[in-house]
Amino acid sequence: MDTEKKGSRLFRFFDLHRDNRPDALEEDTTPTVKRYFKLLGRRFWKLVGLNLMMLPMVLPLIFIFLLYTGQDMTPTATDPLFSQIYGAGLQESTPIVSVLLDLFGAQTDVPAAGNTLSYVLIALCVLFLAVTFGWQNVGATYVLRNMVRGEPVFLFSDYFYAIKRNLRQGFLMGLLDALLLFLFGFDLLYFSGLTGSFWMDVCYWAVLAIGILYFFMRFYIYLMMITFELSIRKILKNALIFTALGIKRNLMGALGIVGLTAVNVVLFFALININIAIPLILPVIYYLSFTAFTSAYAAYPVIERYMITPYQTDADEEEEASSEEAPA
Repeated sequence: MDTEKKGSRLFRFFDLHRDNRPDALEEDTTPTVKRYFKLLGRRFWKLVGLNLMMLPMVLPLIFIFLLYTGQDMTPTATDPLFSQIYGAGLQESTPIVSVLLDLFGAQTDVPAAGNTLSYVLIALCVLFLAVTFGWQNVGATYVLRNMVRGEPVFLFSDYFYAIKRNLRQGFLMGLLDALLLFLFGFDLLYFSGLTGSFWMDVCYWAVLAIGILYFFMRFYIYLMMITFELSIRKILKNALIFTALGIKRNLMGALGIVGLTAVNVVLFFALININIAIPLILPVIYYLSFTAFTSAYAAYPVIERYMITPYQTDADEEEEASSEEAPA
């Protein structure tokens, strides 16, 4: 008997059609941690397929990194004060100048000479990401929202339906989103190399705080875009408000993403001595979609509570009132 149950469970896990079964009417759909893992198991193969569809978000970045680091490199100083101190040392070499050169003379490798083909390919990758970043997020978020709702999911049709429906706004939001992510990353790297003075430390921690805030806002931005007809300004405003209103679920979602990342890091170091290809392939199978599903599962109940349920309640009350006023 136990063997039959184990066999049926194994069959259900590898059943590719089980992902499209809607939730049973009597099933408890309260957005708890238990239901998160239940949905994660139920939608496992759909999430694997969606992860492959989300790879164009990161493959151009990997390609850019390989192109950039694959060129001939030369060491150069990273601190902007180095050139002034070096020039002063050429005029007069003193012990103070030597100490300052040691303090501000940290170097890193940069391309020694421009490779035209590499820069053209890098520009094409950046252009591809700039144009498609919003559309990719819109399509993936629509699929993930349906998973969180417990609805049937059809990867390709749902993905491209959402893109077609949000073509203009998805493009504009994607440009803004990609620009903000780039600026936060650039500023963090820039100010991290200039820490030591009071104002540089203030700038670093301010950028870090705003970046964390925007990280939580992104839980809601694309979910609201595919669910409601709102302007980008209102989407950003509501996302900021929901970051505060849904703080508990936001922190739980962030904890889940950190946990998935930690699992991936542990697997990488555990498997790298066995076969270097395995830890590199594993994130391609699950990481992007699993973390995106975690953020959607954390954020959608907040949107439902404050934007969907009140509207449905008002609509039901109006319908009930109209039916009572209608003549017999």
